[in-house]
Order: sequence, then structure tokens, then C-alpha cells
Amino acid sequence: MGELSSDPRQQAILDSAWKSFAAYGFRKTSMDDIARGAGISRPALYLHYRNKEDIFRTLTQYFYDTAAADVATALARDTDIPATLAAAFAAQAGEVIEAMLTSPHGMELMDAGFATSADIVTEGEARLTALYTDWLEEQAAQGRVQLTGPAAQVAATMTAALKGIKTTTPDFATYQQLAAQLAQLFGAGLAA
Repeated sequence: MGELSSDPRQQAILDSAWKSFAAYGFRKTSMDDIARGAGISRPALYLHYRNKEDIFRTLTQYFYDTAAADVATALARDTDIPATLAAAFAAQAGEVIEAMLTSPHGMELMDAGFATSADIVTEGEARLTALYTDWLEEQAAQGRVQLTGPAAQVAATMTAALKGIKTTTPDFATYQQLAAQLAQLFGAGLAA
């Protein structure tokens, strides 16, 4: 997992938490597991986080911050519409989705994300939709795409489709394949 914090102790806590969640699942991971993996005592862990839900919220925020930055970079590329969307969709998944979908507890972790971090998920999905909306409006203004409705609706459909693939796909390879296929479908439908 990438750099989450400039504080080495907090970085160790978040890395340990992610490894524990991936190995044991959210429900079976304890604060002791996280503290042990970070090389600190449980009381020291509580100086940084109230509970594992608080830690999971931090990890969820990290995912959306990283995804938004990576999607923005991919959308800034000057390639054809399907290739740009394929790069953006791949960037949106990132290493976190790969780790979730390769963990035997991936679906539980996604459920935990919705349960503990619904506000962060909602805001994160809105940020991603806004990035796609801005890109679609810019591409339409340049005559590169034809929109069949408002850019915001098209963008919301794209992010909802990606979210649906993420929550129903059995593994990361299948997710990548379906996201690439989705990018080709949207790209072909949008290209002017």
C-alpha cells in the first residue's frame, strides 16, 4: 500500500491494519493484531485511533484520495476516448481494489467500507463522478464526444457501473477485464 502518512508510526499502523484486514477480515481483526503488526503496544495504538472502524475510515479516505488523483491524471492524457476511459477506469481501481479482490475477505472488506465509511464512500464517489463530468464537458466542448444526456448523468452512470463491477466481481483479473470492456463500450458510444 502506498504512503498514507508522513508520520512513520501512523504509517506503520495503517500498513499493519490493511495487512490484518486482508488476512483475517474486518470482523476478526483486533486492535491487538494491528498494534502487534505495527510494532507498538495496544495503548499506543489508541493514542492514534479510537477503534478499528476509525482506522478503516482512514484507509477508505486514502483510497478515494488516491483514486481521484489517479483518475484526474489519466483523464488528462491526450489519447482517444476509449483509451482515456480505459486508463481512468484502471486508475480508479488502483492497488486498494486489487488488494481487496485478491484477499479471501474482499467482499467483507467492501461491506465494512460501506458500513463504517458510508459518508466517505458517498463523497468519494461524488468526487470521481465530478472528475468524469468535467472531462466529458470538456471533451464535448472540443467536439470529441457526443453526449446523449447531461454530462453529470453520463458520469454518474459510469461510476455506478464501475462500482457495480467492483462489488460483484470474484477476482481482480475479472474486474480488470470487465472495466476495460466497460471503457470500450462507453468510449465507442461517446466518441464523436
